[in-house]
Amino acid sequence: MRVLLVEDDALLGDGIRAGLMLDAYAVDWVKDGQMALHALADHSYDACILDLGLPGKDGLSVLREMRRGGDRTPVLVLTARDTREDKISGLDHGADDYLTKPFDLGELQARIRALLRRAGGIAHPLFEHRGVTLDPASKRVSFQGCDVPLSGREYALLHALISQPGHIRSRSQLEESLYSWGDEAGSNTVEVYIHHLRKKFGADFIRTVRGLGYQLGEQAGEQLGEQRGDEGR
Repeated sequence: MRVLLVEDDALLGDGIRAGLMLDAYAVDWVKDGQMALHALADHSYDACILDLGLPGKDGLSVLREMRRGGDRTPVLVLTARDTREDKISGLDHGADDYLTKPFDLGELQARIRALLRRAGGIAHPLFEHRGVTLDPASKRVSFQGCDVPLSGREYALLHALISQPGHIRSRSQLEESLYSWGDEAGSNTVEVYIHHLRKKFGADFIRTVRGLGYQLGEQAGEQLGEQRGDEGR
């Protein structure tokens, strides 16, 4: 999962980025509103953490331009303003959640997880598919009841697929989920991680849809519908 962090406070921004990266998020960090709009125009993000008190173009202006332009990225607003009117204004301008400074990093992480669940139309806090269970809160992954250790990138790739099990994700979309600015991706990195996950959860756990990308295989008992492309391994 890839997150855009918009925060001009260097100490706070560094702490948030480090905490989210430990949670296996790819994080891009910008420090003003105009840079945020450029980043949102150039990249696809699963969520945006947006400070209101930014230099130049403030957070509310960024939020207004995002929503006016049809950008539906879930937004968690950070602010030192804690009045009722400020919260109402932020939410009415298109924010999905609101967190007042100072805050606990654990609460921020929990709110991001909740944003992602709501954006995916998922109410249950656990993701489950074909015997694989992923718990975003604990980062625990199990298969048929047994814990399965994953690297950070393996976990991030599994999370990207299992959070939208019916969707086909292209190679470039998966790379966007795995890497933030400055990270160097190898030419076959996604394929390598797909191979690792298949070894751990079964060769047919992840389907290759030729010319389109990857999606999770059907649940046991599901009827195989017509698919675009053939399955390759």
